[in-house]
Amino acid sequence: MNEALIRPAVVSRVSELIGHTPLFELCRTPEGSRLLLKLEMYNPTGTAKIRMARQMVLDAEERGALRPGGRIIESTSGNTGLGLAVVAAERGYSFTAVVDHHACSDKLRTMRALGAELVYVTGDGTGELATAAREELAEELARGQDNAVFTEQHNNPANAVGYHPVAHELHQALDGRVDVLIGAVGTGGGLCGTARELRGLLPDVRTVGVEPKGSIAFGGPAHDYYQSGTGTPEGAEIGALVDFDLIDEGVKVGDVEAFATARAVARTGLLVGGSAGGVVYEALRRLPALPPGTTVVALVNDGGEKYLDTVFHDEWMKERDLLDPVLEHEIHGIVTGWRGDRHR
Repeated sequence: MNEALIRPAVVSRVSELIGHTPLFELCRTPEGSRLLLKLEMYNPTGTAKIRMARQMVLDAEERGALRPGGRIIESTSGNTGLGLAVVAAERGYSFTAVVDHHACSDKLRTMRALGAELVYVTGDGTGELATAAREELAEELARGQDNAVFTEQHNNPANAVGYHPVAHELHQALDGRVDVLIGAVGTGGGLCGTARELRGLLPDVRTVGVEPKGSIAFGGPAHDYYQSGTGTPEGAEIGALVDFDLIDEGVKVGDVEAFATARAVARTGLLVGGSAGGVVYEALRRLPALPPGTTVVALVNDGGEKYLDTVFHDEWMKERDLLDPVLEHEIHGIVTGWRGDRHR
């Protein structure tokens, strides 16, 4: 067995708890095709992005761009910032997170609790996504400081490298039986980094990328969306890590469908985040048409606990015309029907 895939019984750094996340069989069709969820919320900070946060810091150290006592600066909607806050704290760095008020408030509060400095590019009460403005400010802040590095997650190759272990975890856990890999496309590092390494092990694996409707990586039209931590909004450049040669098919899922799926899955006892709901929705939609016995792995990048005031809050959903109880009931019925007696 690969030693890198074995966690020590006792660790001394939080970052040593990264990885080894479980696979959960959400459902299986009568034809034997199954949907497995790679539950990345079991990483520290409850998100996949701590994988790439650690790798970006290690890379900056190896290049000599970050020295003892230095500062890490990143534009973040929350999850990357959580990971960088942890890694900075345990390695003795300061961390400045450039944020907007579109981010989940629980993520912002947690970053601050972990010792991060928060710098806002929008005023309080301004809830629009401001990715381009955040990145411009982060770059400017890093340029004006000695021993400071802008990790620049959207264009940092170390981002993708941080997800290579996911491919090996999947290959080992499933004895090489992965037919379809499906995941959200934001920076591109998570899905494309995993897919690149997985194809070296399993050349025939098919990769499906999911972005919110309104995002522009797979074309327009562009408009606002509420799925957090994913997609490429209008005005932002598509990240260099979005490798279209590694994505066999790119699809869009609307906020209503994504959030209805997250809420429906919660009724089975599992809380997943809003953008993860979009990934699961697309996986469920295509599962019946796949050849019998197909194994689909969906990358679930974070859990739902951070979205109790949004996706799982009826009033917040109603105010934005996102609540669809009929669709929730339909999706819940599909999942529980394919789960058989397990949901009882």
